[in-house]
Amino acid sequence: MHTTPEAVIAIVGMALVTIAIKAGGLLLADRLPRQGFAAAWLQHIPGAVLAALVAPALVTGSPAEVIAALATGGIFILTRNLFAAMATGVATVYLVRLLLAG
Repeated sequence: MHTTPEAVIAIVGMALVTIAIKAGGLLLADRLPRQGFAAAWLQHIPGAVLAALVAPALVTGSPAEVIAALATGGIFILTRNLFAAMATGVATVYLVRLLLAG
C-alpha cells in the first residue's frame, strides 16, 4: 500500500486542527463565568443540544423512537442515572425495531 504525500499532509493537518480546537477549549474554560446569568445559561447548553438532536427523531421517526424516549425518560426519573437511561434507550430502540421488522 502506497501513501501519497497529499494524504499525509491532510491527515497531519486534520490532527493539528483537532488538537488546536481541544487545546483552545481547555484554555478558554478557565475564563468562563462561574456565577451569574452566563454561568446558568452555559449549564443548560448540553440539555438543549441533546433535545435538538432527539426531537427530530421523535417527530419523524417510527414508534420505536417514541417508545425508546419514554423508556429512557422513565429510567432516568427512577434512577437519576444518565448512563442507565441512555443504555436503556439504545437497547429499547434496537429491540423495538427488531420486533417491528420481524
